[in-house]
Amino acid sequence: MLSDMASNLSEPASGSPSKPVFRLVGENLYRLESTGGYYALLKSGSKQIRRSLKTTDRKLAERRLADLRRDVGNLRISPDSKLSFREIANRWLAATRHTLKPASIRRREGCIIATSPFFEGVAIRNISRQHVERWVAERGTSISAQSFAHELGTMKGVFGYAVDAGLILSNPAAHVARRRIPKAVINVPSKSEFQRLVAAIRESDGRLDSQQKAAPGADLVELLAYSGMRLGEATALQWQQVDFKRGVVMVTGGEAGTKNHDHRNVPMTSALRGLLDRLWRERNPSPKDFVSPIRDAKTTLGKACKRLGLRHLHHHDFRHFFATTCIEAGVDIPTISKWLGHKDGGALAMRVYGHLREEHSFAQIQRVSFDWQTPGNVLDLATAAPQLSSEAVGGAGLTSN
Repeated sequence: MLSDMASNLSEPASGSPSKPVFRLVGENLYRLESTGGYYALLKSGSKQIRRSLKTTDRKLAERRLADLRRDVGNLRISPDSKLSFREIANRWLAATRHTLKPASIRRREGCIIATSPFFEGVAIRNISRQHVERWVAERGTSISAQSFAHELGTMKGVFGYAVDAGLILSNPAAHVARRRIPKAVINVPSKSEFQRLVAAIRESDGRLDSQQKAAPGADLVELLAYSGMRLGEATALQWQQVDFKRGVVMVTGGEAGTKNHDHRNVPMTSALRGLLDRLWRERNPSPKDFVSPIRDAKTTLGKACKRLGLRHLHHHDFRHFFATTCIEAGVDIPTISKWLGHKDGGALAMRVYGHLREEHSFAQIQRVSFDWQTPGNVLDLATAAPQLSSEAVGGAGLTSN
């Protein structure tokens, strides 16, 4: 449509098909007469860049043209611009791999596999918004909001990498908004359910050998519930990181590290100290031994939930149990957030854990009274006012006339 913009187009001859008429109004700047919209025409090497500036305001068009000139100046004449999305995506992942945990790497690899077919056979430099919108149309409603967010984030990361490398002018996925991710339902067992669950895991099927095999699973569940650690953090905990003298546990996450790659100290609750003290006496471990000899308690946990008729619980639910128990005990959110390893001062903890179990809520409401005749809460203002007035005057060191 803009191939003739460089010349001063005249009005079409009578009876001929109507053609858009562009007028040169400044260096690299054209105006479409029919709408008044402004367009840019630039060259980078042998490549012609044509863009609508999406405005009818001359001043705004000139500012956008300046931005476009800067972006075009970053483009590089490189054979890499002919590579596919998958090839550029693999380069991007290789460049960022050192900053990611194994689970994040696997997730991004899966996203690359899922999104690449939508750009099959198209060079990275030729991928447009329309290609991205095809992905939105086909994947937008067929996958969960969380999966959609992961795939969109991967695409934006790949295209951003291509922009920084000078392979494309702009990010064709920049305009796509994330879907709203519904708030996860927190599954928190009550204290009585937790006690029954641990007892059921230890009981197993009643046979001694089964109980011996199930005991580490019960210990791990208790460790998660009394410390608030994530599963990977708990199973990576070594005895040399347990300081009985100071009453703290250093959470490092082992070789994989914690989620935010920082170490933190979690003070021992009385329950945690009791658990660790018992395990220490039972095992007499060396400093580098792991506190938990197993990597998960999935099987024993699932069997115990089924046997008790409880909803299925996961390892992470005991982190929720820890946080909720702390909140109900009156511990402030920033402190709990620090114990959990959050780095936002409590914002995430307020969103996720700022709730109360129903049984606690009902117990607390009993403390609220609107009965004005409740003894100890009633003040007869008619008789109290003179006394309060004289006390206020006397207390101020004044005398009345």
